[in-house]
Amino acid sequence: MSGGPKTRAERAVMPLAKEVARTVAENNGVCVRPVPVKRVDLETGDAEIIDVPCGHTLASVCPACAERKRRLRLAQCREGWHLDEEPEFEPNPPTSDQERLVEERADLTAARDELAAKGLDTGELDELINGCDDALAKSGVRGSIDPAKAKRRSRSTRRRQDAPDLPKRPVDKRTVGKTFTGNGGKTFRPSIFLTLTCDTYGRVKSDGTPVDPSTYDYRRAARDALHFSKLIDRFVQNLRRFLGWEVQYFATVEPQRRLAPHVHMAIRGTVSRAELRQVAAATYHQVWWPTCDTVRYQGAHLPVWDAESGNYCDPVTGEVLTTWDEALDELDDAEPLHVVRFGPQVDAQGVIAGSEDANRCLRYLAKYLTKSIGDCHEPETDAQRAHVERLADALRFEPCSPTCANWLRYGIQPDNPRAGMRPGYCKSKAHKREHLGYAGRRVLVSRKWSGKTLGDHKQERKAWVLAQLKSAGISATDQDNDPRRYAWAAVNPSSPEVPPLEHRVLRAVAKRHEWRTQMELAQRRAMGEAA
Repeated sequence: MSGGPKTRAERAVMPLAKEVARTVAENNGVCVRPVPVKRVDLETGDAEIIDVPCGHTLASVCPACAERKRRLRLAQCREGWHLDEEPEFEPNPPTSDQERLVEERADLTAARDELAAKGLDTGELDELINGCDDALAKSGVRGSIDPAKAKRRSRSTRRRQDAPDLPKRPVDKRTVGKTFTGNGGKTFRPSIFLTLTCDTYGRVKSDGTPVDPSTYDYRRAARDALHFSKLIDRFVQNLRRFLGWEVQYFATVEPQRRLAPHVHMAIRGTVSRAELRQVAAATYHQVWWPTCDTVRYQGAHLPVWDAESGNYCDPVTGEVLTTWDEALDELDDAEPLHVVRFGPQVDAQGVIAGSEDANRCLRYLAKYLTKSIGDCHEPETDAQRAHVERLADALRFEPCSPTCANWLRYGIQPDNPRAGMRPGYCKSKAHKREHLGYAGRRVLVSRKWSGKTLGDHKQERKAWVLAQLKSAGISATDQDNDPRRYAWAAVNPSSPEVPPLEHRVLRAVAKRHEWRTQMELAQRRAMGEAA
């Protein structure tokens, strides 16, 4: 091998073939971890392996899929932000099958009530009713028609004395903002870009680390992060009642440099800054959970699971721990476990459709969507790393939900307990370091934002590409995946019929080159016809 590397040092600096293939795939927007599925032609019986993109939202896992998801969210935000007409959003009428299932459900319910009134066993009818409810859910019906299943524990709705009152108005069905006329007769329909943050937990430096870690309230920071998504929902509810119309929003949640979550919100229509500050100051969320201030079990002294009774018991006395429902029954309405509030910083900017400010805000909304919460601000100094560790320690034993295993630490059984639960080892997303306590969705979109689902926006983008190719005379149809002709089946990636991952990725790169060539040809033809 004349002219090639001969020493070990020279070979060590050579790039690996797999890494080169991955880099080429990323540069061409190809999924680097495609999922193989088998497609069977129901007419001919032929079967072939098709690669489906993984669809991951994090760039650290799959940059190409994450970028496609980000662009799709940008398109969704852009389309709904400055609408000048009410979006069409009417539920589909029930189908004949759905009506038949409801009638069957009514007969079963009447028969069950009759047996229950006589004190007879209703187990068989209960199973039939549950099966009917499952069939209704699979048919596309939302919610439950059984009041018992939708039962919620009620708490006092009296407003807190330390929160200002808000006037409430009847909410109109309008979702589009008002228009304004300028001096030249030109009309404007401005919207709002709003940023809301958590409260302060202590003074911090410019790098986000606390000035005095010993006085920084990490426990309150952890609890605020765990329940921040509920606070956003409460703010939107208060804003709609205060303004008197159905405010629509597109919001993204990110961490500040101090690691506390904050929300960026694109609001359709204009709202005064004074009103936004008033609503934010009056918004709070109360967590009505049992107290978790006294540690009863830790280390090797942990509750044990009793398989016969399906409960956790004290390891010494064998006494059954307080169940979740019993713990809630013992609560009074005096004080909640925790109250989440927004901080005093409320930043609101007016935005005009099509302006550079609107484009800048769109980019800002999607800036960190391809990163996990914990990766948005990577710690660079020892002080920042220590800050992350202290927050993680505060989150480790903090209950994140009624089903969290951490309730055992405080002598309470979680809701729906099961064997193998250990305090400090909850598998919920909130307790993972990369989420910094925030377990909600990163993107929050109101139901009537654009009148379309994310899948509808995806199909529109696909239809646009097919139309561009068709207008240029390039044959491109979307019938290759006709559900009436093809059936799909999962396949093991290690199966002999599945080519190696590198081969599949390179094949996808070649297909991407073909598509790009076709699209460039279509654009050149379109420009030639326009000229």
